[in-house]
Amino acid sequence: MDLLIDIVLLVIGFVLLVKGADFFVDGSSTVAKVFKIPSIIVGLTIVAMGTSLPELSVSLVAALNGANEIAVSNVVGSNVFNLIVVLGACAIISPIAVDKSVVKREFPFSIIITIVLALMIADNYLPLIPDYKPEIAEGAEKMVGIIDRLDGAILLIIFIGFMVYTVMTALNQRKAAKEQPEEDGPKKNIFLAILFIVGGIAAIKFGGDFVVDSAKSLAIRFGMSETLVGLTIVAVGTSLPELVTSVVAARKGETSLAIGNVVGSNIFNVLLILGVSSLISPVGVVFSSLIDMIILIFLSVLVLVFVKTKERIDRKEGIIMVALYIAYMVYAIIR
Repeated sequence: MDLLIDIVLLVIGFVLLVKGADFFVDGSSTVAKVFKIPSIIVGLTIVAMGTSLPELSVSLVAALNGANEIAVSNVVGSNVFNLIVVLGACAIISPIAVDKSVVKREFPFSIIITIVLALMIADNYLPLIPDYKPEIAEGAEKMVGIIDRLDGAILLIIFIGFMVYTVMTALNQRKAAKEQPEEDGPKKNIFLAILFIVGGIAAIKFGGDFVVDSAKSLAIRFGMSETLVGLTIVAVGTSLPELVTSVVAARKGETSLAIGNVVGSNIFNVLLILGVSSLISPVGVVFSSLIDMIILIFLSVLVLVFVKTKERIDRKEGIIMVALYIAYMVYAIIR
């Protein structure tokens, strides 16, 4: 009976994810058209924030309980998945043309803030601190660094600056768009669009929860270890909103929303989620997370090279990106 319930919840979860993403993308696209805002801006803000809400809520609860040691590994793991699986899967479905402004600004910015995060950790590298006490690093894997409250405040200030810049860019582009002649076509209902966005986010959130919880239960029932489940199903599950939303956007031809969702989510994860978490309670960093951060920086530069060469990500590059994630997962499991 329990097995049947898990299967039913898994199916319901996937239906909610797909339909929720469908409504979310339609609503976001309508908002972009009504307010004459480029889709890439909507992707970097509304869509990115909406798909990052599950990670934010989980991190806030963990931080308030003083148990946010896995925050960095979750953020880095999610960003790796977003970067090479979400974009890779979208490119396999249909080659993705990347907005020039993203290549020049937001994409490099996401790499820079990851490097800044690594430098913050290096600045608080515990084994090099004279009063470092090994007992504070007890556990399955010892902490080697900390993102303290000052670091969290800096990350949040950078996040606010990024949001102000993005909003100002949107307002300037909206002003330019208003000067263009109106296009004939059916009027868009902004209230219905907002309802689609809110309902889509709710469906994505609960659908993701159903999929992760039921998949975990099924995996353990069939003999997978909890560690392996954590590295695979849970890691993928926390990024399901980004994956499904971007794939649906790509299928609808809204590639700017797909790109903006991935880049925006990665920026939100580093600046907002780690910023808020470490401001509430300093975040411990384990050695494997540092290694994963270096891998993330390398992969980000690689994808940026892909994009700069042709101003798009084609199917061959998408396959390479997904293959790299499989190799990364094998490394994460055996290390």
